[in-house]
Amino acid sequence: MDWYTTVFEVIDMRSFSNLWFWIVLAVVWSSASHWVLGVPFDMVSRARRNGGQAEADLEDLVRINTNRLLFIVDEAGLWLAALVSALLTGMALLGFVYDIELAQALFLLAFPMTIVGLLSIASSRKIQNGEGQGEVLWRRLRIHRTLVQAIGMISIFVTALFGMFQNLSAHVLTG
Repeated sequence: MDWYTTVFEVIDMRSFSNLWFWIVLAVVWSSASHWVLGVPFDMVSRARRNGGQAEADLEDLVRINTNRLLFIVDEAGLWLAALVSALLTGMALLGFVYDIELAQALFLLAFPMTIVGLLSIASSRKIQNGEGQGEVLWRRLRIHRTLVQAIGMISIFVTALFGMFQNLSAHVLTG
């Protein structure tokens, strides 16, 4: 058996009929909703419940992660915006104009995560501007997580509908 044939059997380029794509989709959104601004959400619950050292650790970790994110945005934000826009545009054109299913799948993963990235930048700015301690920090992290989960639910729903449409279209054409 040819090596290329084996690879393309395991990694099917028809993304929406491939179990691996759906596993990746689930892992991406599960991770995005668990890691709020780089902090595991159970740490937020523990800090709120126990206070003391857990609260100080949470505040320190959030401060470190938000400062890091905002430093990257302030230093390379324009270049990152141009690069991400170009990549998303390329994926959208390849996927929806030239009908390449792999590009469609990647776009349906990347575009909502870009929105989550922008939301993370906005939340980081708010935390840096005074919402970095105590109850207001917990509230900001909870709001951020809820918004990420809402974006994730909408994204999974749209991706599932589009994937079913693609699979049914492929089945009708080949069947």
